[in-house]
Amino acid sequence: MSHLHDLTVAELAAGLKAKTFSAAEVAQHFVTRAQNDINATAHVQGADNTFGTGSFLALNPEATLAQAHAADARLAAGTGGALEGVPLGHKDIFVTQAFPTTAGSKMLTGYRSPFDATVVRQLAEAGMVTVGKLNCDEFAMGSANENSAFGPVRNPWDMSRVPGGSSGGSAAAIAARLVPAATGTDTGGSIRQPASFCGITGIKPTYGRASRYGMVAYASSLDQAGPMARTAEDCALLLSAMCGPDLDRDSTSLDVPPEDFSRSLNNSIVGLRIGIPKEFIGEGLAADVRTAVDAALAELAKLGAQLVPISLPLTELSIPVYYIIAPAEASSNLSRFDGVKFGHRAKDFTDLESLYKKSRAEGFGVEVKRRIMTGTYVLSHGYYDAYYLQAQKIRRMIAQDFQNAFKVCDVIAGPVAPKVAWKLGENANDPVADYLADIFTLPASLAGLPGMSVPAGFGMGQGKPLPVGLQLIGNYLKEAQLLNVAHRLQQATDFHLHKPEGV
Repeated sequence: MSHLHDLTVAELAAGLKAKTFSAAEVAQHFVTRAQNDINATAHVQGADNTFGTGSFLALNPEATLAQAHAADARLAAGTGGALEGVPLGHKDIFVTQAFPTTAGSKMLTGYRSPFDATVVRQLAEAGMVTVGKLNCDEFAMGSANENSAFGPVRNPWDMSRVPGGSSGGSAAAIAARLVPAATGTDTGGSIRQPASFCGITGIKPTYGRASRYGMVAYASSLDQAGPMARTAEDCALLLSAMCGPDLDRDSTSLDVPPEDFSRSLNNSIVGLRIGIPKEFIGEGLAADVRTAVDAALAELAKLGAQLVPISLPLTELSIPVYYIIAPAEASSNLSRFDGVKFGHRAKDFTDLESLYKKSRAEGFGVEVKRRIMTGTYVLSHGYYDAYYLQAQKIRRMIAQDFQNAFKVCDVIAGPVAPKVAWKLGENANDPVADYLADIFTLPASLAGLPGMSVPAGFGMGQGKPLPVGLQLIGNYLKEAQLLNVAHRLQQATDFHLHKPEGV
């Protein structure tokens, strides 16, 4: 059954319903691939000489196979869900009963949740089988997946490069065919940027579409769950299962009924107005990324779409605004990790204050500490009005920029990131360089708009082809329209079918 890992979510679902293979066979196949990757990452004797991707943090084969056998029973009875028996991985930012949850941090080493996150539960109710938990930047803070306490994730297209962050484990695992799909979270671009760097498809829905209940919080007004897979069709199937109101558990959840996001995948895009922001195509955009994006836009034009020049004038302010608001919220959210109730507790302390200080100093990594310090500073007396309040005002103006743009276009398109994936450690002494990589993804996050990345071609990294993503941004609740545009592009191109050498 070696071909199983090359099948998409839709193909696996169809094969399982036709009983071409069983859910148990599929689950065992992917558990074995995941374990081999873990072994290669750890340089286990006899493992492949190449590095593993470092994508997985936890497996529980017994729980996975139990879920698969239950799926087989439902398939046999004819009561299976839309995604019955299809495997996936969960970003380790979602709490799970059957697997440990660490959020990529020593602070939560060994933590076992008494419940499943709503998104995890919804996908399980649709019949999906969890293979394991996927590596991520600590508390989802990062643009490269180098900030995990358990080691970096490597990009399967070039193991010396980053996969993007913070959902880098999810993106790398899909690109390496370790799972056909995964959950991710997007606070400032953490689904779209890794999807772009790893040559897969990922979508961040409208803020509030998917429940945040059971998602370890980073920045509560920005965090949003979304699916990652190889195709827009797969993402549509997953998103349909993930979205829906969760009003009793999540105060930020939208009271919008679930919908079938695959309903309009084959609609014509003739006459669709695609806005191209001049701020996304200017100085600072690498030539190879520009070439790939232009080619993808040309394909959409061939399909009948109209390319319309637009402006998002406050784009350059999105970085300072985000890096005030997000750390401020992180400072508040992470105050719960104090060594008292759960999480890491320092062994050597003398009083309550030293318990707090030592537990947090030992449990948090450098980037998390940096953002907590920044957030605490901008919220402190005398600086709140000067920084945080001003950032919130500009955030509202950024959202208005988009509404002005949507008066003349239906969808906005452009690059996901200014350049292809960079080398591991390249920005180790320059965290601002990582922050700048989010310039094109942050505006949609600050506005709460849906956005996605779809494979658009390849740039070059020292001779090796490296994926480039096309970013699509829609107006509120327009996920189906974005997925339609992405699907039509994938019907006209084959970039989403390419896979890294040796996979």
